Amino acid sequence: MEEARLPTALLVDATLRPLNGRGIFYYITNKGNHASGIIMLKLNSLGQGCTLLIQQRDLDGNLGWTHALGEENVEEAKADEYITRSIARDPDLWVIEIEDPQRHNPFEGKMI
Repeated sequence: MEEARLPTALLVDATLRPLNGRGIFYYITNKGNHASGIIMLKLNSLGQGCTLLIQQRDLDGNLGWTHALGEENVEEAKADEYITRSIARDPDLWVIEIEDPQRHNPFEGKMI
């Protein structure tokens, strides 16, 4: 039996709303499928590159995160090019940019 899952739009809103109070800015650059779109995060450290993460399921079917480009730190232009190609392939993809020097992922799930 598949686990019950919050619609992506509600998960995004509930997870990002507390960032406002901590002074962490974010931008939803592509709104995907309201109910079931997957999430790509661009964690921007503002001048020292960024981390590009995408949701992925592990072997047990649990949602987690993986480095979309296979490396932890990438140049922003390279990340932006990858994001553009990814949206062209999957318009239901949610893309969120978070400006955080610590590059903290506010969403649940382990690194895969």
